[in-house]
Amino acid sequence: MRARWVAGNWKMNGSLRANAALLDAIKAGLEPTDNVAVCVPFPYLGQVSSVLAGSAIAWGAQNVSEHDSGAYTGEVSGAMLREFGCRFAIVGHSERRTLYGESDERVAAKFAAARRAGLTPILCVGETLEQRERGETERVVGRQLDAVGASALSEAVLAYEPVWAIGTGRNATPQQAQEVHAFLRGRVAARDRAVAGNLTILYGGSVKAANAKKLFAMPDIDGGLIGGASLSAAEFIAICAAARRQRVS
Repeated sequence: MRARWVAGNWKMNGSLRANAALLDAIKAGLEPTDNVAVCVPFPYLGQVSSVLAGSAIAWGAQNVSEHDSGAYTGEVSGAMLREFGCRFAIVGHSERRTLYGESDERVAAKFAAARRAGLTPILCVGETLEQRERGETERVVGRQLDAVGASALSEAVLAYEPVWAIGTGRNATPQQAQEVHAFLRGRVAARDRAVAGNLTILYGGSVKAANAKKLFAMPDIDGGLIGGASLSAAEFIAICAAARRQRVS
């Protein structure tokens, strides 16, 4: 049975005081059986590991180096993340691809490095508005997916994040999101049916409490990778509750 997850991506937001209040509220509002994670900026991993220790909430990083160690000033390795108790590492987020020029090959290398360190990569794929309007969605996300290989996804989470819906207030309709999720699962199944059947595929892109229920009701959407709404305890808890209701229904 596919696991349902809701993972918050704080991006470059937070402060020690704000983080403490947010995490305490989230802990108080979730059920022990919820599969929930928060992916936070590197400087806050120590605080998050301390606050969440002993809770059911997992935590992770928003990026990871493709290198295990060495003269790579400013980089953070998977082994370092593991020392702070990270379970997850986001790789290939559209902001990394677009703003920092990360290629499919570099994303694949980061994916592999995360796995070597014992982390679960959350691999992000998604198309721009221009690519969607040209009918290139499947070509783009298929290429991004193929860069890591189907079998490698047995120890990973996949996230479809249409670039045009990230931080814009726009989101794919449940039907649009489902079409891409089904395509992704089918592409994996063509290479490894067992992996596809167990693969958790999250949707990300302006997910809010108001639209989470309809998105999570789609047959191939297994939860969400949540950006801005993960910074509001009330919103994030409501999104997690929507995922929980689908899990038990």
